[in-house]
Amino acid sequence: MDLTKKMNYSRYLTAVSLARQPSALRKLTAIQNAGPPTLITLATGAPNSTLFPFHEATITLKDGSSFKLSDSLMTAALQYGPTPGFTPLVKWLKGLQQRLHNPPTLTRPGPEGGLDLVVTTGSMDGLAKAFDMLIKPGDNILIDTPTYAGTLSALHPLGCNFLDVQTDHCGMVPDALRNKLSKWTPGDSKKADSDIPKVLYTIPNGCNPTGASLTESRKREIYKIAQEYDLLIMEDDPYYFLQYTDSPAPSFLSMDVDGRVLRFDSFSKILSSGMRVGFVTGPAPLIERVQLHMQVSVLHTSSMSQVMLFKLFDMWGDDGFKEQVKRVKTFYSQQKDIMIAAAEKWLTGLAEWHAPVAGMFLWIRLIGIEDTKSLIEEKAMSKEVLLAPGYVFLSDPNEKTSYIRASFSQATPEQIDKGFERLASLIKEELAAQGK
Repeated sequence: MDLTKKMNYSRYLTAVSLARQPSALRKLTAIQNAGPPTLITLATGAPNSTLFPFHEATITLKDGSSFKLSDSLMTAALQYGPTPGFTPLVKWLKGLQQRLHNPPTLTRPGPEGGLDLVVTTGSMDGLAKAFDMLIKPGDNILIDTPTYAGTLSALHPLGCNFLDVQTDHCGMVPDALRNKLSKWTPGDSKKADSDIPKVLYTIPNGCNPTGASLTESRKREIYKIAQEYDLLIMEDDPYYFLQYTDSPAPSFLSMDVDGRVLRFDSFSKILSSGMRVGFVTGPAPLIERVQLHMQVSVLHTSSMSQVMLFKLFDMWGDDGFKEQVKRVKTFYSQQKDIMIAAAEKWLTGLAEWHAPVAGMFLWIRLIGIEDTKSLIEEKAMSKEVLLAPGYVFLSDPNEKTSYIRASFSQATPEQIDKGFERLASLIKEELAAQGK
């Protein structure tokens, strides 16, 4: 039985996105990059690379190994490149997605929702462009609550309405999602004048700020709801490689028989946050629209960053990449255990939390304190400890919350222990001031 749904991608796009046309000059750049060495080009306005002052670079890794950028690779690193990304890197990333997720749409023709990929300047760049592509003023968007503050900052100026979907320590609650959609019928998705939501945004693993991770069963139920109401799923998964379990949870992309998932990945957590390299994977008609937005903004992600990453992956091979992921995952898992131990030592009876199974955050509810905003922003510095107040992760910044976010990514074990000791003292003083 074929359970796939035929997608009409134009219904999701804003008028601005629909109006974008391919850049003729960008097409020429792509043709030039794919052409033979004997190609004579008098078409593009690329500067003469022989005038660039950089000759070569040697990148030395912490294990003592190294690779060199010189000749044609250095030229590629310094010159304009194709908007989808440095071609050898794009090929490697597509192979990675196939190995990790084996998307059902992998061999489907592009116009029918077949898989494609574009390299972006960090996953946040891809998210921002996708939001501009999909969200117009007055639209309703389904989101985790609480959720990543950067996402809220990108969405607020677009004038959309937030439909906050309840989460717990296992991520978005499917029944809560269905409840949010209960004012519409699935048939409303076929009505051009309906205000039914078209987009669902979620962070499935190690959610920032909660550390929550969706279970496989919840993902499958959410995907089924998305099919029923014809929703696009924006799978923002920067902590995919920071899952502490032996086997990573299946992604929405791995379940996507329809071509309704846009997946956002990042190397910021496992290789470098400053290189600003992420990638978006999803149905070709939508990836093409992201590229059109890029053609009139960044043109493409830094060629230098892309070439460096490709050389690194080429030297490492798949085994070397897995070893790096394992090293990073092991470190953060140990940091998580250290923070949980410190929380049990200092915050028992003062706060509540769930141990995360991915990511780098602990979401903490302070018992007896209704609003952590002033506590953190005004009083915490007196104890020389700083955490993130929970309100910054809510779609309504005026909403009160008893939660705070603690990060275990950079602090030493000693700092984590001392920080929670200071936090405990702060909580006790606040409760005493309230007469509790």
